[in-house]
Amino acid sequence: MDYKELDVWKESKELVKLVYSLTNSLPVNEQFGLTNQIRRSAVSVPSNIAEGVGRNHSKDTIQFLYIARGSLYELETQLIISNELFKYSSIEYQKCWDILQNCKMLINGFINYYQKKR
Repeated sequence: MDYKELDVWKESKELVKLVYSLTNSLPVNEQFGLTNQIRRSAVSVPSNIAEGVGRNHSKDTIQFLYIARGSLYELETQLIISNELFKYSSIEYQKCWDILQNCKMLINGFINYYQKKR
């Protein structure tokens, strides 16, 4: 299976792009703080999906999918906090939020698929 063909990987990659755009509006003094942490959480999602699929073993894949899901929840929390502190553009934030929620749904479906496969 090529991870680059997976909807969950494609969608999480789009989320990374939106997160980078969204966090460009954060104050410069947050560059090595919240901005960096938010971006790292976002990048972790497609990276762990790719690594898990690359392991080519259901047990390992599921573990990496759980890590990716954890990163989504971490990212969600960080977006809530940073929005409360710095008030993003509502349109850009909502688009990012909607894609994040879709990623959560897709990754849960993918985890269920792999669990049934075992």
